[in-house]
Amino acid sequence: MTRSKQLLSAVLGLLLSLALVLQTDLTVCAAGTGDLVEVDLRGGVAAVLNPGQGNSSEVVEATARALNLDIWSEQKEEENSTLVMANVQSALNVRSEAGEEADKVGKLYKDCGGRILERKDGWTKLQSGNIIGWASDEYLLFGEDATALANEVGKMIATIDTDALSVRMEPSTEAGRYGVLPQGEIVEVLSETEDGWICIDYEGQDGYVSAEYVALDFLIDAGETMDEIKAREEAEREAKRHVNYGEYTTDADTTLLLAALIQCEAGGESYEGQVAVGAVVMNRVRSAAYPDSIHGVIYASGQFTPALNGKVNRVYESGRIKESCIQAAQEALSGVSNVGDLTHFRRNNGREGLVIGNHVFY
Repeated sequence: MTRSKQLLSAVLGLLLSLALVLQTDLTVCAAGTGDLVEVDLRGGVAAVLNPGQGNSSEVVEATARALNLDIWSEQKEEENSTLVMANVQSALNVRSEAGEEADKVGKLYKDCGGRILERKDGWTKLQSGNIIGWASDEYLLFGEDATALANEVGKMIATIDTDALSVRMEPSTEAGRYGVLPQGEIVEVLSETEDGWICIDYEGQDGYVSAEYVALDFLIDAGETMDEIKAREEAEREAKRHVNYGEYTTDADTTLLLAALIQCEAGGESYEGQVAVGAVVMNRVRSAAYPDSIHGVIYASGQFTPALNGKVNRVYESGRIKESCIQAAQEALSGVSNVGDLTHFRRNNGREGLVIGNHVFY
């Protein structure tokens, strides 16, 4: 046990004694730090102290300060230590038990992450999305390596928490509006200002919304259960099946679906940037690491935020798609690529790659 955790145990032992004092009005003397007390922390500090006492948090903080110990940092460190990330180029099997002969319960894909539940004999029990199962440590990252990858591939998102929220061109209620986001819409966060505004990615442009009306969360891609994989593959087969009933109509629908995604991701970008987004989708379709259909790529778990939050569907169904986005989709479908064989893009955050407008492709 590290010295900081020893001190934490001592603090909790002392706090338990103080809680008893508050209840019984007895006077006691604290034991020396050599008398360590192992406490079950699953209930948190509140489970140790008497919840009826109004000064419980003050006792916790005062005692921690007296010992020069930041127990909240200890708690945060403990939470961070449960992070696990997939370390694969394609996919990793997750099994019902710790062994290669156990049944598959799901898959973790490249850049997916989860939470550690248990570790033994070179295997880790984890939770990722709806998956709970065991994966081989050989294909996982832990600790600092997992945190570094999560920071690289994850993103901060904001969920709109009011009926309708204006997206401003500048961080001011007097600024012009790009549009309005409905309740429940999820958008990518680019930065936060000190005066209560959140800068978001709004169709490839920097938009601003009031921090008061959004809920923030850090998003890492999750894996899929075998049932989810089966449902996705059936949807892909259904989409392919309709090609036989009307190639022109289906082709037109596919083009519009791709155009809707391009508009959601790069509607405010140059035409070159719009073609680049379409090219990334088509590169994934041609890659063995992704589904082999446009529908499958767009709706793959955790890949495109606008597909995740339903915005692609709304734009597609509305029919209000920019002509430039439709043309960009047609060009990408014809085989044109201005990003080579690159399969990823995100807002330009300084990452090394091909920069086109506000996006970096890699």
